[in-house]
Amino acid sequence: MLGTFQNIFKVPDLKKKLLFTLFAVAVYRLGAHLPLPGINAQALGMLMQQLKQQGSIFGMYDIFVGGALSRAAVLFLGVMPYISASIIFQLIGSVFPQLEKMQRDQAGRRKITQYTRYLTVGLAAFQAISIAIFLESQKFTSGAGTLAIVYDPGWTFRITAMLTLTAGAIFAMWIGEQITEKGIGNGISFIIFIGCLEEYPGYFMRTVQLVITQGLSIVNLVLVIIIMILIVAAVVTMTQAMRRIPVQYPKRIVGRRMYGGQSTFLPLRVNTAGVIPIIFAQSLVVFPGTVAAYVPALKRITETFRPGFWGYDLLFFALIVFFTYFYTSIVFNPAEMADNMKRYGGFIPGIRPGANTANYIDEVLSRITLPGALFLAFIALVPWYLINFLNVPFYFGGTTLLIIVGVALDTLQQVESQLMMYHYEGFMKRGKIRGRR
Repeated sequence: MLGTFQNIFKVPDLKKKLLFTLFAVAVYRLGAHLPLPGINAQALGMLMQQLKQQGSIFGMYDIFVGGALSRAAVLFLGVMPYISASIIFQLIGSVFPQLEKMQRDQAGRRKITQYTRYLTVGLAAFQAISIAIFLESQKFTSGAGTLAIVYDPGWTFRITAMLTLTAGAIFAMWIGEQITEKGIGNGISFIIFIGCLEEYPGYFMRTVQLVITQGLSIVNLVLVIIIMILIVAAVVTMTQAMRRIPVQYPKRIVGRRMYGGQSTFLPLRVNTAGVIPIIFAQSLVVFPGTVAAYVPALKRITETFRPGFWGYDLLFFALIVFFTYFYTSIVFNPAEMADNMKRYGGFIPGIRPGANTANYIDEVLSRITLPGALFLAFIALVPWYLINFLNVPFYFGGTTLLIIVGVALDTLQQVESQLMMYHYEGFMKRGKIRGRR
């Protein structure tokens, strides 16, 4: 891996892409620290800390936007409206055949991308005005007294907040697209990746302070480090794990030439759904607690229905398994895969083309999805037990770890593929020069 990063600086084009990515990320992080006008950032930060401890949905959202929610920053919404719009089009694409057909060709994908941008603006505006109204109703009570989150509530603040936050969401979307086109890797994923890394320096400092004050024993610290290494290794393994189904293509004649048959494979990932099932499940499971935090009659829910209690953990586990199968069925279509193989003469040895091939792929995918779903549930639940039993002062695992590992591996693979392409092009250029000589 170190050799890969060293080779980046030897290739001018890749070096330029890397520097552009770093510059774009720096600009984005600057926007994540610019305060929104009319907000008492200190009171909001203390309120967000309280909501995180209660297991509110806002705590999860704040992780994805790199703490911009706690700081009441201009990039309050980050790229989340764009991600929500993309997921919506993915879901409705499986329902409406016209959208599914558009996803198959380049012109159709460009139209869907444009529609996704329009929906992003609408979602951002709706979320912005909802957040503005929500913040007006919030107050933080401490020993020093009661602090209002919004200095001057009213429609002036709401419209200002809506325009500012919507513009911030559009800017975040544009930055992500620029990183994709001119930088390294998927820009939207890379922005979330940087946001997830935001909390780790603070985690490290809190751990050091806890060890110094003997709140965390050396034995527990060593045990935590070993568990963290094992969890990261497991996440890397499961992220890259796949089942390879052999596929055979027959000989074919093109013009006057006959091309030999080709043996390849169909890669089926164990974790096809990625981190989406945990996000869906976590959004649903923390929603009752979020509502109950502001309804006194339901306050008992926040005391009993939270991480560490068997009812919460069992429901969270079941939702992750359900959404893993649900989202996998949306993003992967065995029937379409079988039709494409049949169109080009491909077949799985021992399996008839067509419906039998689709059923076989679906059966294999269903079997390998189960260990992937169980692993996602394990990764989502293990952090709470680390916190409770080993007195760990930070949240390690779950959604953030999967995002960090997944984006890091994906970016590294893209860099390696571009390095291979550069070396191949360099070899071809040298061959042409020698041929001329």
